[in-house]
Amino acid sequence: MKSDTHMTTTTAIIGGGAAGCFAAINLKRMMPDNDITVYESGKKLLAKVAVTGGGRCNLTNSFEDVRSMDEVYPRGARLMKRLLKEFSHKDAYRWFERNGVRLVTQDDRCVFPKSQDAMEIVSLLTRLMSESGVRTRTSCRAVSIKRDGCSGSGGRQERRFRIDFADGGTAYADNVVVTTGGCQRRGSLSMLDSMELDMAEPVPSLFSICLPGDDIRELSGTVVDNVTVGICGTKLHASGALLITHWGMSGPAILRLSSYAARMLSENGYKARLTVNWMGGMKESEVAEFISDLAAGNMQKQTASVYPECLNSRLWRNILLNNGLKPEQRWAEMGRKGLNKIVAALTNSTYTMDGKNRFKEEFVTCGGVALGNINPATLECRKHEGLYFAGEVLDVDAVTGGFNLQAAWTMGYVVAQSIAGKGAVAQP
Repeated sequence: MKSDTHMTTTTAIIGGGAAGCFAAINLKRMMPDNDITVYESGKKLLAKVAVTGGGRCNLTNSFEDVRSMDEVYPRGARLMKRLLKEFSHKDAYRWFERNGVRLVTQDDRCVFPKSQDAMEIVSLLTRLMSESGVRTRTSCRAVSIKRDGCSGSGGRQERRFRIDFADGGTAYADNVVVTTGGCQRRGSLSMLDSMELDMAEPVPSLFSICLPGDDIRELSGTVVDNVTVGICGTKLHASGALLITHWGMSGPAILRLSSYAARMLSENGYKARLTVNWMGGMKESEVAEFISDLAAGNMQKQTASVYPECLNSRLWRNILLNNGLKPEQRWAEMGRKGLNKIVAALTNSTYTMDGKNRFKEEFVTCGGVALGNINPATLECRKHEGLYFAGEVLDVDAVTGGFNLQAAWTMGYVVAQSIAGKGAVAQP
């Protein structure tokens, strides 16, 4: 839809994703007279929400297993800890259920609609915007946001902004909320050039890894439920399920590690030595005791035929061969040196990463508008009154599990609350 040639609105929201739409709905509830327009550069609103969680929409997490915000928000943990006090995962859960969406919490703490259909969330948010009178404009790409010399509504010249769009249209607003999502390159934020803000270089932060030439790729489709992966020479590590793919490795453990190491891997051209503890959280001493017992009970059997239950026979054989061990050798012939090599292989197998692979349809980045630009209590720009930011356009990102969408709901709500100008608002 072509943007209006000259349009005036109280609040312009640039970006029709989760954070932008949630901000619009809640601001309209808090301030029914606030004239709100959401501008989306794509053809559809909430396009990313429609595919998240494999099309099921992992919209939040129970946070039951989260010991520290740093575990789930590699960048922006302090900010999220503060903002979640204003609108928490429990608030998000109640908000969606009160608006007619039945939710379920899985064993892994991820929260989904009971319908397992992301379109239920998309339909709800679009319907609520329509019913409340929020205007939406799609295919409207903002190319610049700047201060305008004209007086704003109510005579508030200092809160007047001009937004220019790629199709030649222009909008004027008292408040501008930028919710354009993660940006793949710095140029994606060129609309903010005139605002002279500090930016953190955007880089991918959710991806699987490539292991070119490694024969483990022949085991594509193999899943190990609980491993610990890390990067040699660093303290970075992550745990969870690991999926072997035809290009390398993926799965929750790898995706979480990619988030923790996003900047470091980008700086190194996505080349690194990866370590894998195939025995999950077991320490080397515990694995040594386990292997000793395994050998003692199977002395006359081949090593290839007896292996930890967490592995399958093909992966076990691959691990043995890649560490110079003979699968046909009997346990009785291994000796102490051979057993130690098995322990080392199980707890510290190494692989050479050379490249990354985008994760499905989703693309999460770190970087964007640096957090020093904003008031952490309101998400308003320190330099420009009336300019707000929410969602991944900020240098905030999360690991998989519903944490990125929770950040979107939380920040969208806080921005709405801030614009409404209330010291206290009704319970969400």
